[in-house]
Order: sequence, then C-alpha cells, then structure tokens
Amino acid sequence: MARPKPAIIFIFITLFLDIFGIGVIVPVLPKLVEQLQGGNVQAAARSVGWLGALYALMQFVFSPVMGSLSDRFGRRVVILTSLFGSGLDYLLLAWAPTIGWLYLARIISGITAANFTAASAYIADVTPPEKRAAGFGMIGAAFGLGFIAGPAVGGLLGSYGLQVPFLVAAGITLLNWLYGAFVLPESLAPENRRPFHWSSAHPLKALVALRRWPLVAGLAGSHFLIMIGGNIYQCLWVLYTGSRYGWNSKQVGWSLALVGVMAAIVQGGLAGRILKIIGERRGVYVGLLAMTVAMACYGAATEGWMVYWIILIGSLAGIGSPATQSIISQAVPADEQGAVQGALNSITSISGIIAPLLWTSLFSWAMASGRSEYLRGLPFYGASIVALAAAALAWRAFQQAGAPLTGRQA
Repeated sequence: MARPKPAIIFIFITLFLDIFGIGVIVPVLPKLVEQLQGGNVQAAARSVGWLGALYALMQFVFSPVMGSLSDRFGRRVVILTSLFGSGLDYLLLAWAPTIGWLYLARIISGITAANFTAASAYIADVTPPEKRAAGFGMIGAAFGLGFIAGPAVGGLLGSYGLQVPFLVAAGITLLNWLYGAFVLPESLAPENRRPFHWSSAHPLKALVALRRWPLVAGLAGSHFLIMIGGNIYQCLWVLYTGSRYGWNSKQVGWSLALVGVMAAIVQGGLAGRILKIIGERRGVYVGLLAMTVAMACYGAATEGWMVYWIILIGSLAGIGSPATQSIISQAVPADEQGAVQGALNSITSISGIIAPLLWTSLFSWAMASGRSEYLRGLPFYGASIVALAAAALAWRAFQQAGAPLTGRQA
C-alpha cells in the first residue's frame, strides 16, 4: 500500500500535539491547581501528584482498548475520535470551576492520549518493513519538537492568564482534527481486521498475550526499563539541576530545548540512516549503551556546563527506541499491530507511574543533610543501571529468538 504523504504529515502533527499538550500543561497546571485550592501549596502539591498518576493510569487501562478497537474498526476512526476528545478536554481544563473537574479532565486526557497507540499502528500499516525504523523515528522527532514547544508556549501564554494555554491548545487540536477528517485515509485493509475481544483489550491480559512472541515479550521488557530510565528527565530534571548546579528556569529551559532539538534530529533524521548501515539489532545495543553512558555521566558531572556535552553524546540513545519498535512490529501479524502497540503504550504508562516515585525518592535520600557530595548523582546512576539491564534483556530476547536475523535486523 502506498504511503500517503498528507496522512503521514497529519500523523506527525497528531503525535507532536500529544506531547505538546503534555508540555504546555507543565508550567501552568500546578498554578491552576493551587488557584482552585485557595492558594494552599501543600494541598496543591499532593493534587498535582495524584493528577499525574491518574493520567498515567488511564493511559495504561485504555491504550490496549484503543489499539484493539483500531484493529477492529480501523485506525482512522480511533485517531479522529481521540483527537476530537482531546480538544474538548483542553476546554474542560480551561474552564474547570473546581478541583474535581480537573480530575475528570485528566481522566479524559489519559483516555484520549491513547491515540498514540493507533497512530503507531498506522505507521506500521503504511511503512514497508525496511523503512519502518525511520517511520517510528518520526515519533521521536515529534516528541522532541513537542518537548521544546510545549513548555515554552505554556510558560509564555500563561503570563496572560492560566486558562490561555489550554484554550490555544484546544483550538490547535480541533483544527488538526478538522484537517485530518479531510486528508487521513484508512490504513488498515479489510482483510487485516479482526474481531474485538476484551481479552486483548484488557491491559494486563494484553501484556500477558505478548508471551506468544518471545522476541516481542523480551523487547517489551527492555522497553519498560528504557521508559523507567528515560522518565527521569521529566520528573527530576528541574529539581536536580536547580539543587546541584543552581540553575534557574531559563537555564533549565535551554537544556531541555537542547534535549528536544537533539531528539528531533537523531530520531527524525539520523536514526533511519544509521540503522540502514548498522542494522536494527545493533541499533538497539548502540542506543542502550549511549543511554547507559549518558546517565552515568549526568550523575558524575560536577559543573553545569558539562551537562550540555552529555546531552549531545546521549542523544545517540534515540536510535534504540525506533529500532526496537521496528523489530517488534515485524514480529507480529498485520491484524494485531494495534493490540501490540497498545500493550507497549500500557508499559509506557506503568513506567509513568513508577518512575516519579522511584527517582524522586532516591533524590530526596541522596540530597539529605549529611550525605556525601558523591551521592548527589545517585538517581542518574540508578538510571544508568536500568539502561544496562534493558540491554541485557534485549540481548536475551535476541538469543531466545534463535539465529541472528538477516538484513536490516542483523
């Protein structure tokens, strides 16, 4: 099936808006929560934590549902319905009169953000196997650009009113939904559709079902550890760099912008070329090795300027994720792409619940009075070990899969 260029552009924009929507909330949601709770900072902090966990939980529950629905009814209807729901959710966030309405909005956000599952399956549908790693690299590029634009736009527009970023995000999202209604064709052929079964939509059963493909199950475990380690950026970066290097919000913003730019460059352009040369399996190892080294260097860095160089080196970790997703997508039938992508997204959601608790706890312990200065980087040392464990799981999965794969997967 030919790859329709306008549809791919639309998918890229949709994935970008998913991350953009998360990012635009970062600088304004805590202040909005504090405002709705009468200026009680402690109550607001607790609520922000619960809101984040609730969002990740909804993604965990509904990602396999969305994936299985897309296997039954097609990707188009699931993507467009979720996108429309996201636009309405931003309006609800903007006009929420009480904290209870914010909880409802985050529930809806977590459900509609699961369109990431159907979008990933769409890429698998329309991209030939030899170009699939580059296609999944587009997801990383969208993440990088959204990671740059979201917090910047949220912080800028928030100065005009806490509701303004949400209203702007709603307008952009609904315009994208309207654009997609005209340019997005269905990617799943009728012969590749399968009946909807709750067993494949149940989040835990969907994960267990991955055992049917040992290679997929092993790489899914590796993916889980990668997500645990990678989540350290969004849950600890501001606190860590502020306490260790004395960075202000501007310096934090520049560093995160560089992370996003490098993610867009590596995953959006270089990943496909690099993997074409070294193969996807080696790409998994290179990406995880780069992540292992970068996280250890973050923990050891004693000066803020060192961080920028580590970001450049660590950006090579970005080739690991598209390589992993490409191998997984080639190991499962066409009529189960949505379910498998949904299971992977559920794994990501679980990591979004666990990682903040893990890394912030290590950070609090390491920064306590009387601790050695060498322990300050403990969370990043931990993330380095997690990345190394992910590489070990990937190696084991490849060994269990039998003889080395040929071609691009070698």
